Amino acid sequence: MGPSIAILGTGSYAPAKIVSNHDLSRLVDTSDEWITTRTGIRERRIAGQHEPTSELAARAGIAAIVDARLTSADIDLVVLATVTPDMPMPSTACVVQHKLGIPVHAACFDLNAACTGFLYALEVARALLVAGRGRHALVIGAEKFSGFLDWQDRATCVLFGDAAGAVVLGRAVDSRHGLLGCNLGAEGGATDLLCIPGGGSLHPPSAHSVEHRQHYIKMKGREVFKSAVRVMAGAAREILEQHRLTADQITCVIPHQANRRIIETLSKDLEIPLERFVINLDRYGNTSAASIPLALDEARRAGRIHAGDISLLLAFGAGLTYGSALIRW
Repeated sequence: MGPSIAILGTGSYAPAKIVSNHDLSRLVDTSDEWITTRTGIRERRIAGQHEPTSELAARAGIAAIVDARLTSADIDLVVLATVTPDMPMPSTACVVQHKLGIPVHAACFDLNAACTGFLYALEVARALLVAGRGRHALVIGAEKFSGFLDWQDRATCVLFGDAAGAVVLGRAVDSRHGLLGCNLGAEGGATDLLCIPGGGSLHPPSAHSVEHRQHYIKMKGREVFKSAVRVMAGAAREILEQHRLTADQITCVIPHQANRRIIETLSKDLEIPLERFVINLDRYGNTSAASIPLALDEARRAGRIHAGDISLLLAFGAGLTYGSALIRW
């Protein structure tokens, strides 16, 4: 089984600039009522030119390290979940390593599982620590989605925001606590539901790809909604059954923050009261891989998580990826 791995500290960072629905109504044909009614989003944070993904990630990362009462010298592994890296190579994790002064013996890499990225990164880091690859891991979800939005497309530009969240993993003091389990999956036949088609080897950067706006996010909203509820509800039931837990034993659900309607439907399907769900998308929008660690950090600092509580983390993302995780604090 190996040692039990726990979250020792959490941190998050959101840019200072707030863009409201009213602000967006001056850019595209939309309104505060239209956005709020359909998504639950009222505002989002937008990073400046001086704030690449690595900067957001580094700020969240150092906050998590401080919260864990450690220093950058204690970090042996950096796993950064993102679909908006600073550049195609090198990995943004390496940039974060340098910015934070993390030792050169640390393994550092990026991971792309879209909005499920943080859960994928969490499980990968946990497994590496159990295998003996160091004592402490810094796991970050960070996105600067504003650079990949078509600000002429009201169906997508109103949904996303920029932010980062992070956790530090290490050995649990008590083997009964920590990360109890994580289930991950993907439905690769649904790649067209949510994607950024341009910029890769399939459609390399070119005058044609720029002209046809292929470097911006494309989404089939209705299909994504249906798939999101189905895969997250299934992932939740599966992991609860595996650990012989019931829904009423879950004190806090931290779902991916994409759409309030998705979360409300999930609450009904799982028969878990909505008040047990952490919801902050009204203030941040969809921050992709950053959404769960950002909400987790806010929940901890707001006193919504206590020793002995069991939290359920749920996500879905482009791919179509999905996942669930259980934590006993």
